[in-house]
Amino acid sequence: MPEGHVIHRLARDLNATFRGVDLEVSSPQGRFASEAALLDAHRIERAEAVGKHLFVFFDAPHPEHVIYIHLGLIGQLKFEDAATAEGQIRLRITDGTTAAHLRGPQWCRLITEEEYAATRAKSGEDPIRTDADPELLWPRVSRSRRSIGSQLMDQKLFAGVGNIYRAETLFRLGICPFLPGNKLTKAQFDSIWLDLVGLMAEGVRTGRIDTVYPEHTPEAMDREPRKDDHGGEVYVYRRAGLPCYLCGTPISHRVMEGRNLFWCDSCQPGE
Repeated sequence: MPEGHVIHRLARDLNATFRGVDLEVSSPQGRFASEAALLDAHRIERAEAVGKHLFVFFDAPHPEHVIYIHLGLIGQLKFEDAATAEGQIRLRITDGTTAAHLRGPQWCRLITEEEYAATRAKSGEDPIRTDADPELLWPRVSRSRRSIGSQLMDQKLFAGVGNIYRAETLFRLGICPFLPGNKLTKAQFDSIWLDLVGLMAEGVRTGRIDTVYPEHTPEAMDREPRKDDHGGEVYVYRRAGLPCYLCGTPISHRVMEGRNLFWCDSCQPGE
């Protein structure tokens, strides 16, 4: 499932490509046809990301004028030549030259602004958004007995944070993923938040997740670049059994709440 920086990049690109332009909106696949017809020949007012949720606001005079997209595990939103129309396209937005094609989302719905506000209210704090307030998040994290590794994956707490950012931020800060929230210090929490802000903003800029410091890049360490579908250079994610770049200890792996967790026992010691 894409992490939050991917959704923010999509919102950015939708705004840059289509905002304020008369658009053709359709559903070649047919599953979003009636909703698309309400928006056809209208303009995008803004596209916005909240965690892993993408919202596209149109200037259509209908109560339901916000497209709400969640890509899920296999969904893709790609910007392609308008002449391209391959595959099962749930949603097509085009200015006649460029087309945004949505394929295989978990959902694509047309909602009202009131429904958008309700979804926003249920979402956690998004480290990429400038209106995020970590001080609202800290009391909820610090009162919980749940591990910080678990809480970081809770979209009602840390919106947009996924498995890679969870593992990498905790490693970079030397925090054990099994540390309960009620034993996390405020300084540790602040460090987690600031690291997420920096890493995820860089992900928006580059389109990939790179978490290693300059001294641990392939060039600096004279090692092979990482080969993985997710791309980017990381410390522990999907490196189970391989030596830690800092201490040489084999990277550990365990399934936590249905998701793969990676960490270094030496660099992230428990209590």
